[in-house]
Formats: sequence, C-alpha cells, structure tokens
Amino acid sequence: MSKKVIGIVGGMGPLATADLFKKIVINTKAEKDQDHIRVLVDNNTNIPDRTGAILHGGMDPVPELTKSAKALENMGADLLIMPCNTAHYFHKSVAEAVNIPVLHMIEITCKALKLQGIKKAGLLATDGTIQSGIYQKVFNDSGIELIKPDEKGQEAVMDMIYGGVKASRWDFDTTAVKETMESLLFAGAQTLILGCTELPLAKEMYSLDYPSVDPTLELAREAIRQAGKEIV
Repeated sequence: MSKKVIGIVGGMGPLATADLFKKIVINTKAEKDQDHIRVLVDNNTNIPDRTGAILHGGMDPVPELTKSAKALENMGADLLIMPCNTAHYFHKSVAEAVNIPVLHMIEITCKALKLQGIKKAGLLATDGTIQSGIYQKVFNDSGIELIKPDEKGQEAVMDMIYGGVKASRWDFDTTAVKETMESLLFAGAQTLILGCTELPLAKEMYSLDYPSVDPTLELAREAIRQAGKEIV
C-alpha cells in the first residue's frame, strides 16, 4: 500500500504539536528519509482556547479548526489528526468539514487501554475535557472505570498545564501534581491517562515517573498505521 499523507491540525499548543510530529517520526519503521511519511503541519495558534470556549463562553474554536482542516486537505492530506484532547469535543464539526478521515484520539486511547487489560484508570486533563465528559462518553461501555482528581487536584493539574508547560516554565513546582497522581493510584487506578497533550511533555519536563498512557503516542501510532507504514 502506498504511503498516505498525514495532516496535523496543530497549534494547541505548539509544543504539543511538535511532540506529535516527533512521535510520528520516531515510531515509523524506516531506514532512510524516503521511508518516512509525508506530514503536513498547520501550527494554527489562532485557534481559541478550547476549555475557555466550552466552559466560559469564550470564542468558538470551530471556525479556525475547520479552516486548518480544509487547508490541509487542499494541500494533499489523506487523513487528519489533532494534538489536543479538548478539541475532540468539536471532532464532529471538524470531520464534517472535510472529505478525509479525522482520527479520534480518545477512541484510539480507549482501544489501547482495553488491549492492555486496564480496568481502572485515572484521568488527568483540562477542566474542559473533564467537564465536557468527552472521555466519559467514549469510555462509558468500555469496561474501564475512569476516576478523576478532586477539586484541589484538578486545580493543580490545570496550573501545571497552563502555568508550567504552556508558559515554558521548567522550574514549575510539581509537588501538588505529584500528590494528585499518587492519590489516584492509591484509589486503585492501574494507570494514569495523560489526557491533555501538554501532559506527556510535563512528564518529561518534570520527571513525573508514574505509570501512564500517552494519548499523543497512541494517536501517532494509529496515524502511522493508517498511513500505510509499520510502527517500530
């Protein structure tokens, strides 16, 4: 099968976009440049904040999301991926705006956890992702129970996402976040879902060494397969 072209609807945020592209490259089985997949990236930083739109009446991100999706399709993308969990609240609108598949990161993550035999997972994500219920809807009939941080723990996660990773603060104090992660594991979570694309970056930046699943990585691997290549 010939290689398909992957389009990344990016900019949510820029580091998360770069992380997804990097994971596509390093997880593709290849021996030379020409073995890799052509990837088109629209690092569209004009896309309004997704949590702000969902919870606080902020600007609607759909016009910019669909603008990027259509542009990537016109440039030759055969399939699209979005490195933002919260943006999947708007997945249907994006998918309906184009004539190519838009992979669904949360559904892909759910399938990966089922294959691993996970029965209980802790969900770390933005307020928008948590309160919109997009993970809960996908996981509802999966046999996997999702548990969430308490109010104080959720505040700590949001602070790390926005005040740490998005603000490029390498010296961010992660004490409260570590306590949150440990409390979810103590409550029976077998793994932690890094349900915001800044969280895999945070794990690396702040050495958060806890059992976890990376939806960005799962999305990259599925995109590689859908593009007709083998994963490493």
